Amino acid sequence: MTANAPFEIKGKRIWVAGHTGMVGGAICRRLAAEDCEVLTVGRAELDLRRQADTEAWLAGNKPDAVFMAAGTVGGIVANDTYPADFIYDNAAMIANVLEGARKSGVEKLMLLGSSCIYPKLCPQPMPESALMTGPLEPTSQWYAVAKIMGVHMVEAYRRQHGLDYISVVPANLYGPGDDLDPATSHVIPALMGRILKAKETGGPVTIWGSGSPRRDFLYVDDAADALIFLMRRYSEAQPINVGSGGDVSIKELAETIAEAAGYTGGFEFDATKPDGMPLKRVDDRRMLDMGWKPSVSLADGLRRMLAWYTAQSS
Repeated sequence: MTANAPFEIKGKRIWVAGHTGMVGGAICRRLAAEDCEVLTVGRAELDLRRQADTEAWLAGNKPDAVFMAAGTVGGIVANDTYPADFIYDNAAMIANVLEGARKSGVEKLMLLGSSCIYPKLCPQPMPESALMTGPLEPTSQWYAVAKIMGVHMVEAYRRQHGLDYISVVPANLYGPGDDLDPATSHVIPALMGRILKAKETGGPVTIWGSGSPRRDFLYVDDAADALIFLMRRYSEAQPINVGSGGDVSIKELAETIAEAAGYTGGFEFDATKPDGMPLKRVDDRRMLDMGWKPSVSLADGLRRMLAWYTAQSS
């Protein structure tokens, strides 16, 4: 098996591990437009933390390709409360799926990483070469360590076994399937919830910090399209970033959500709260140079997510 040949999806059996999550669900939606067979298995049927069970499932179902999008995820509070779970669960899942895929003869595997694998004081935008060049952000280090292990496992399996394994690092993703729990959700669903509530009860909405920090947000269905593009065309040991091609301030983000929601109550910025990094954006020039670019604007993506959010909340 060569690790450099283009991979053809047509006619293949493709396992989306983590199909019930936001990213996995988007991959499944995108693969529905391809001439392939999509394999899924729920947590009740298969615990990916169990090596023997994972290897048995792979041996019995014989996928040709794997999107490894499964994992234990959460926000800052969850990472801080359950650090052992975040390391163990994610490291075990990654190790079991990669080794099981090798044993069962999987042709190609993609590991989904996270931008938190890059150092806290990383150059901006964050290049792939910055990996392992400095300390991690402490609030997400438990999850990041497991993902970094996965990135290096991909490199090791390519080197030792000649396998076509790759790793991809997406920007901040949002869209249908996102976490709506106020205690664990990320910035976009959290802002949506507060803005919709304020629309009913009256504003203003309070936002932590100055609103000036800038972030890179990618609509999850754009991300899925990029991942399938890379499954076909990318085959290198180094991870590759996938971003939106730009960034937006938290203030601009809030205003765009407010416009989509029809909220006019305004915002207050709590300067006693920290801003965090002034800019956090993945350097996606390598991906863009390959010829892929996102098609969903932030405003359009937020409108789509707001429709889904409202349907889920009703």
